[in-house]
Amino acid sequence: MSTEQKLITTPITADFLRGHLDVEETAHGLLPHRLPARARRQIPDDQLAVAEAQPSGVRLAFRTSATTIRLDTLPTKRVYRGFPPPPDGVYDLLVDGRLTAQATVDGGNLRTITDMQTQTAEFTPGPVGTAHFTDLPAGEKDIEIWLPHAEITEVVALRSDAPVEPAPKTGRRVWLHHGSSISHGSNAVSPSTIWPALAASAGDVELINLGFSGSALVDPFTARAMRDTRADLISLKLGINVVNGDTMRLRAFAPAIHGFLDTIREGHPAIPLLLVSPVLCPTQENTPGPLMPDLSGGTLKFKATGDPAETAAGRLTLTIVRDVLADIVEQRSAEDPNLHYLDGLDLYGESDHDEFPLPDAIHPGPEGHRRIGENFTKRVFANNGPFAITPN
Repeated sequence: MSTEQKLITTPITADFLRGHLDVEETAHGLLPHRLPARARRQIPDDQLAVAEAQPSGVRLAFRTSATTIRLDTLPTKRVYRGFPPPPDGVYDLLVDGRLTAQATVDGGNLRTITDMQTQTAEFTPGPVGTAHFTDLPAGEKDIEIWLPHAEITEVVALRSDAPVEPAPKTGRRVWLHHGSSISHGSNAVSPSTIWPALAASAGDVELINLGFSGSALVDPFTARAMRDTRADLISLKLGINVVNGDTMRLRAFAPAIHGFLDTIREGHPAIPLLLVSPVLCPTQENTPGPLMPDLSGGTLKFKATGDPAETAAGRLTLTIVRDVLADIVEQRSAEDPNLHYLDGLDLYGESDHDEFPLPDAIHPGPEGHRRIGENFTKRVFANNGPFAITPN
């Protein structure tokens, strides 16, 4: 009997999943979502609809003695017309918390973006594929398979050479994080090496990552989703999408942040809540959006196209946003001592940019993700940081 014939097939149920807020049953299996159905009904554009369905931070968690595992999935891959296709999404397999193996999945659906600004797309269906993991350590172990952070993934079945069962709850604190494309994992090479995943591992917490590429826009439905999600720690990394989308002026931005915080506090009145301002992004530090693609150098980069003189009329830059967010926390913290502020420049500032420049002018590369994760851990989880474990 061949190895494939000996494998046990286990259908995926919601009990196997971590890091999601909802699960949709499809014709093939389960599609994890990072926003609940009520919020999804209020999404106004395809960009967020796609981003929340990309399983950044979502992983399968199970216990087994298997040394061979096959994960059947149906990915939806994204390509931009006129550009080379990006590499296939990576599946990270962790054994007892350590990255042990990686795989990709051939085939799948194809979403071809025909207009980068409007995100107009053509959809081509494709087949289910398989991520292969072999020669895993012997013996009973806890396994996590982190799904590709930027590839919509329907999970179909697990096949293994020993029985599997959903992993028991860890009892670790739950960290609920919301941010933009950097939090989503743009330019990271694999799902367990995006900066929130690295920080979560270092901080020994369970991550729920609501990092939405291009879509951290202070949306009320996201605030309500966070209000209604069980969490022990919450962080909000806000501002850059508002600037690069040119979606608000100063008059609207500050009250929107207050409203976002008010909504979260309705469900989480006293847990640590951290407001984080944007990391360094030279093209937007003092120039308003909108951000536009720039192909003048032969590779895709981005540049801000607004007029700095219009900041006097309320247009936003990253410098202005940092001041606004710091002022809001200072104002509110007198009555909310568990509300904290972290300057994004302390996560990735000028010296970090000198060492690890932004490859496309707005997103860090793999080294930048690691640096942000390290700095977040030092300032937030360690010592006397807002998410440090306080002695009883």
